[in-house]
Amino acid sequence: MDFGSHLSELRYRLVISVLFFLGAFCLCYYFSEEIYKFLLRPLAEIANQRDGVTGKNCSFTLIYTGLTETFVVYLKVAFLGAILLSAPFFIWQIYMFVAPGLYPTEKRAFIPYIVSAPILFVLGCSVVYYYVFPLAWQFFVSFEYDGSKPGTLPIEFMPSVSEYLDLVVQFMFAFGIAFQLPGILTLLCHIGLLDHNALVRKRKFSIVLIFIVAAILTPPDVLSQIGLAIPMLFLYELSILSCRYVCKRRSSAEKKGGT
Repeated sequence: MDFGSHLSELRYRLVISVLFFLGAFCLCYYFSEEIYKFLLRPLAEIANQRDGVTGKNCSFTLIYTGLTETFVVYLKVAFLGAILLSAPFFIWQIYMFVAPGLYPTEKRAFIPYIVSAPILFVLGCSVVYYYVFPLAWQFFVSFEYDGSKPGTLPIEFMPSVSEYLDLVVQFMFAFGIAFQLPGILTLLCHIGLLDHNALVRKRKFSIVLIFIVAAILTPPDVLSQIGLAIPMLFLYELSILSCRYVCKRRSSAEKKGGT
């Protein structure tokens, strides 16, 4: 394939990727209000639990301080949703563009990662939505104070719609990226840049690095950092097992090839 053919192929991949993204954006914007309400559900459930315990109306109120704030939030929801839906398609288009120049062994290494990367990202988002959000939100709203003591003022939780979305996205992005760890390390082992023995030797250093990464990716509170670091430690141990399996298969294949 000559240079002109490569450019034509690249243009074709870019055009269909952009069209796919625009279609996903329109779809997500149509359902943007429902998507935002879905993201609000963990916070709403905490309010309902407090209603049952106190017998009072403890529902939280979200506010918007700018005239266009809610509209911009729905645009953000649509944009981020479109990226999430389009990412597997984008990755596949990139692979289809570079695949003709790859060796068969390289293709076999990349295809499992291409398939697993979106699954691992969604899995990370699911963990933070169903397990981390209820604990984290319960902790954060516990700082409310009714001002019952003399000489004090009440502290009331009234987040803005944009601040809540930004916090949710930060958590989901952090966990989605963290859950890529097994796939990335296994891929590096598959192409021969890493082996499971190196992961075992560097375990102590990796633990420190994991907590540093968790501190960077999450909001500046200890609960969020530990909430991300613990799953990453588990994923690191899972990566060691996966890399050990890949290395054994590669060694067996090399022995068979040598004979």
